[in-house]
Amino acid sequence: MSHDKMNRRMLMISACSAAAAACTTAQQDEILGAVLGQTGGRAGAGLTQAEAAAGIRAALNNGIGSAIDTVGRRGGFLNDSVIRIPLPGFLQRTQSTLSRVGLSGALDNLETQLNRGAEAAAPVARNIFFDAVKGLTIQDAIQIVRGPSNAATEYLQRTTTPRLTTLFRPIMVNALNQAGAIRTYDNLVASLRNVPLAPQYGADSKQKLIDHGVSKGLDGVFYYIGKEEAAIRSNPAKRTSEILRRVFG
Repeated sequence: MSHDKMNRRMLMISACSAAAAACTTAQQDEILGAVLGQTGGRAGAGLTQAEAAAGIRAALNNGIGSAIDTVGRRGGFLNDSVIRIPLPGFLQRTQSTLSRVGLSGALDNLETQLNRGAEAAAPVARNIFFDAVKGLTIQDAIQIVRGPSNAATEYLQRTTTPRLTTLFRPIMVNALNQAGAIRTYDNLVASLRNVPLAPQYGADSKQKLIDHGVSKGLDGVFYYIGKEEAAIRSNPAKRTSEILRRVFG
């Protein structure tokens, strides 16, 4: 490509990236081809916008499936030092204090049950994550292929976390109940009422525990979605479908 033609294309990319909706389909196709060409040599050659969007969705769906398989098993959260869910700060401080005198057993058990709840909730929510990917637009895809190795994951996390939190919360509450975390928490609060100088927790503290479990549970899933996306971008063996090979080379 000549230097002048490259400059014209770069100007078009800059202008249309600022207002993608204003560009014609042909212009957006040219942008996409230029971006993919810059980031991956032959990767993406001849792709349409729809194919690029389909490739990003496929990468996310692969990442979701792999992430759920990783975290949604016994020990998936509890035995993983990166995503293990600690107790929220107000309980963690009590846990730390009581552990010095060997009395943190109930809180240690609660932490285990919190992680067990996340492990049980993640597989149940698999389709919630898949449904969230369907909203990815062609303009989103153009930005994502230009982004870093976890750009698609960051997009999913940024645009879907509020909705995913609402949908994931009842699943997590049910899983925490099944794991015994809610009962353990209620028993713990009741026992602390009779302990001098022990912190007393209000009715909202149980909701804070649940919210903490939901937030950290989603963080763990997104962490592994991001790892899978990076692997798909960098490792040809991870491109297990034709559309992934076309988009990522």
